Amino acid sequence: MGILLGFAPFIVFALLDSRLGVVPALGAAAVLSAVVLLRDWLVRKRTVKLLELGTLLLFGGLALYAIAMHAEWSLVAVRLRVDAGLLIVVLASMAMRQPFTLQYAKEQVPQEVWKHPSFMKINNLLTGVWAVAFGFMVLSDVAMVYLPAIPLWVGVTVTVVAIAGAIWFTVWYPKRVRARMQARS
Repeated sequence: MGILLGFAPFIVFALLDSRLGVVPALGAAAVLSAVVLLRDWLVRKRTVKLLELGTLLLFGGLALYAIAMHAEWSLVAVRLRVDAGLLIVVLASMAMRQPFTLQYAKEQVPQEVWKHPSFMKINNLLTGVWAVAFGFMVLSDVAMVYLPAIPLWVGVTVTVVAIAGAIWFTVWYPKRVRARMQARS
């Protein structure tokens, strides 16, 4: 559940962009990012997460840039920027050896599990799956920017399939590993 809340600003952005326009959607996503970040900062046993901090910087930075530069981005062009920014946040978490799923996982499992070698492997794999999903979204966005004949529903379909697949894998894989470990015991 926690990881899905981390993606709430992206959902808000996607819902508002075509209805309100780029700048209001980016602003609303930035505000929601700040609220989620503030919640984690204030609630005990929660930590400020890299994904949520990156999301605030991404949406806030894009909103400020769009306002300052009077950017006239199309829906697909702004999606490309948002999806690429998200991919960068996820890849940066991996490069820092702190896969973004790790912070969420630590809130869900006892501390003694953190020391188990498979814990980090699982989180590296989960974060890698999310990176692949976001990579497909970026490729889809690039294709739609440079090949405008591709209908928007193609990009939406790629996004839905990529996110649904990453969510499914994030739920399924840890359960599979736990079941396998219990069977060995």
